[in-house]
Amino acid sequence: MGKHVVVGAGPVGSATARLLAERGEQVVVVTRTAASAAPLDGVQRLRLDASDAQALAAAAEGAEVLYNCANPQYHRWPEAWPPLAAALLAAAEHSGAVLATVSNLYGYGAVDGPMSPDTPLRPVSAKGEVRAAMWRDALAAHEAGRVRATEVRGSDYLAPNAVGMLDDRAFSRALAGRTVQVIGDPDAPHSWTAPQDVARLLAVVGIDERAWGRAWHVPSNPPRSQRQVVAELCAAAGRPAAKVTGIPRPVLALLGLANPTIRAARETAYQFERPFVLDDTATRETFGLAPTPWEDMLAGIAAAHPGQA
Repeated sequence: MGKHVVVGAGPVGSATARLLAERGEQVVVVTRTAASAAPLDGVQRLRLDASDAQALAAAAEGAEVLYNCANPQYHRWPEAWPPLAAALLAAAEHSGAVLATVSNLYGYGAVDGPMSPDTPLRPVSAKGEVRAAMWRDALAAHEAGRVRATEVRGSDYLAPNAVGMLDDRAFSRALAGRTVQVIGDPDAPHSWTAPQDVARLLAVVGIDERAWGRAWHVPSNPPRSQRQVVAELCAAAGRPAAKVTGIPRPVLALLGLANPTIRAARETAYQFERPFVLDDTATRETFGLAPTPWEDMLAGIAAAHPGQA
């Protein structure tokens, strides 16, 4: 039984901690507000600011793997991520722990085809620049022999309580028969990732030497457009398909004046204006992992909204 330190207690961090505890590992979850997080059997909670490099290094002392499942406020990524990423990298170097980071597809920028881990990082947004820089720094440290690093990248999360373009507010509206407004083209194919599948891959790459020194895509189901997701969710819940409309760019700009999250989302709206598809072939072939069945994902969302279903 080894020590594993998970930074962040959101959907992915909590699922990762649960998987590791079930595997018999000694698990420490680091959060800013440890008392408010849901308790997990066999998991120690430690309250600290993970951007405090010295405190995080002390927490990671003796750890086999340090998991970066943190998620700063969306609109504050350019300011919040650099010191946090630097602290995680320093803690991994100090402790000798493998650094396994949860990331996304932002670093690839606007693409013309499916994205694999070998797709060049060409970000076209400030948030994409942040994520690309984090991986480049970690990879440089890995190649210099200072750390052992790996990264898992998923697409937009689709699950109850997950923050994303299609979230609980959209699910509630759809299952109540109300119109769902979405960013971009409602009919553009898009990959969706289950948070529990991120955790499953993360728990594997942290201890498998084959994973170190490169990024991996989270196993995800075949792409669906936002309109398809809403229609299939309604069908799974036994409800009529809800109407789905796109939010025009000028309207999105006006909404962003009062809402910093919407304002921040405008720069990544391109992901929903054209096909945005994840290729997980390397992950499936290397680790034998498959995504949560699509029907199970929809059933879980419908079950979380019993009032509408």
